[in-house]
Amino acid sequence: MTSLRFKVDENLPIEVAVVLRNAGFLADTVWDEGLSGASDQDIALVCRQEGRALITLDLDFADIRTYPPEEYAGIIVLRLRQQDKISVLAVMQPLISLLQRESVRGHLWIVDEKRVRIR
Repeated sequence: MTSLRFKVDENLPIEVAVVLRNAGFLADTVWDEGLSGASDQDIALVCRQEGRALITLDLDFADIRTYPPEEYAGIIVLRLRQQDKISVLAVMQPLISLLQRESVRGHLWIVDEKRVRIR
């Protein structure tokens, strides 16, 4: 369906990668690739090298001065009031629908329970 590739940060449940894969996207977790505990800078570098969009709960990735969106395959930051597995997975289906219509490449998406802001 699509060849968009994702890296799921270690602060998200591994089921996020499963949801992305089930929707036809390619998704690996930081855990899958032995990057658990790596610095934000290292994760960002690997995402750039691999051409993967990052999906994370880490608000540091929303800093466009440190992580300019145009230099990445995309950055999606989930900014949720509740960050438990159920809450995270609840925002995934609307997010998948949007990803199937809009390109995240070169953009920062800030996702909360009610909306997605795209920069």
